Amino acid sequence: MGMTMTQKILAAHAGLDTVTVGQLIRAKIDMVLGNDITTPVAVQEFEKAGFDKVYDKEKVAIVLDHFVPNKDIKAAEQSKVCRTFACGHSISHFYDVGKMGIEHALLPEQGVVTAGDCIIGADSHTCTYGALGAFSTGVGSTDMAAGMATGMAWFKVPSAIQFRLTGKLRENCSGKDVILSIIGQIGVDGALYKSMEFVGEGVKNLSMDDRLCICNMAVEAGAKNGIFPVDETTMAYMKGRTERQPVIFAADEDAEYEQVIHINLSDIVPTVSCPHLPENTRNADTLGDVKIDQVVIGSCTNGRMEDMEAAYRVLAGKKVKDGVRCIIIPATMQIYRECVQRGYVTAFIDAGAVVSTPTCGPCLGGYMGILAAGEKCIATTNRNFVGRMGHTDSEVYLASPYTAAASAIRGYITAYKEA
Repeated sequence: MGMTMTQKILAAHAGLDTVTVGQLIRAKIDMVLGNDITTPVAVQEFEKAGFDKVYDKEKVAIVLDHFVPNKDIKAAEQSKVCRTFACGHSISHFYDVGKMGIEHALLPEQGVVTAGDCIIGADSHTCTYGALGAFSTGVGSTDMAAGMATGMAWFKVPSAIQFRLTGKLRENCSGKDVILSIIGQIGVDGALYKSMEFVGEGVKNLSMDDRLCICNMAVEAGAKNGIFPVDETTMAYMKGRTERQPVIFAADEDAEYEQVIHINLSDIVPTVSCPHLPENTRNADTLGDVKIDQVVIGSCTNGRMEDMEAAYRVLAGKKVKDGVRCIIIPATMQIYRECVQRGYVTAFIDAGAVVSTPTCGPCLGGYMGILAAGEKCIATTNRNFVGRMGHTDSEVYLASPYTAAASAIRGYITAYKEA
């Protein structure tokens, strides 16, 4: 029996000719990632275990993004631990204030990760990098510590679900609508510890930003990872970004999948995930009576350039509804700079929005947009659990940048429609 794309990458990194579902393997890793929340715990475990050096300073990335610029003393102390460790071990890929961005947008942008990699990160949305044709998954801080020290990690080889994509998205839809629709169909445990592998003619109609968004939220379906094949779009994105040579893996024709799900992208509509689970999805057009207090456009899911373009397309020359707070967060400093150069930031401010430097802040209820009791927020983030963005009596609705921006103007949840 042949292997899936994920299984081929794992076999190669384990030094094996083949692997089978459920097999426990020890594999080499190409990149270990941590942020300002998870790295301090990993550093503590690293030092407690008696390690005195990292296995490769070029293969560790530490990104300060959750509470940076620091929001309080505790955040400052956590960042200090990261800075001290990164400096002491000469970590090449260390991103602090002025260079930082939201980790899962920053690493692909900077060419830190590439096709064929085996990547672990102490953040659940590390699965984002599957968009590049890599195996990438989230781990705990203890696994991060071991990975930094040894360059190895243990995995149980996952089974896979194949998603066969056809068609092309409507103008007011994006990759966010695709993944929300899928999660609504299979549920938050529909791909539990499985690989979500996206294939088919429709793949060529998805931009790299769409693919990064889709893989980012694979974990919200319980998946071990999400992954796309490497095609011309992938290669064009990676060109000039990384000095490392991409390694391209492809699934065998006789690879075994637990399930094959067909998705016609032309059928996807603006989709909203209602409280309090990502699987609780509805057509945005059916939620016109939901009055909102806040809009957040950003995060590791939807803070990329195409997301900023969508927000600009909707908000330029318009006004955010009185009583609605609209917060826009470009995911990296490079994206922020381009928004400034294109005039997007001025247009956002003129519309009545505020624009922040890159941060995860509001997504996890950290800062830059905390909700009070009874408040409702529509956000381009990835989770809407109880209390995710603030008070346990608040509500979070997940949507695409098009839908979020259109809702900011109307004051009620609404799908964007061309004028």
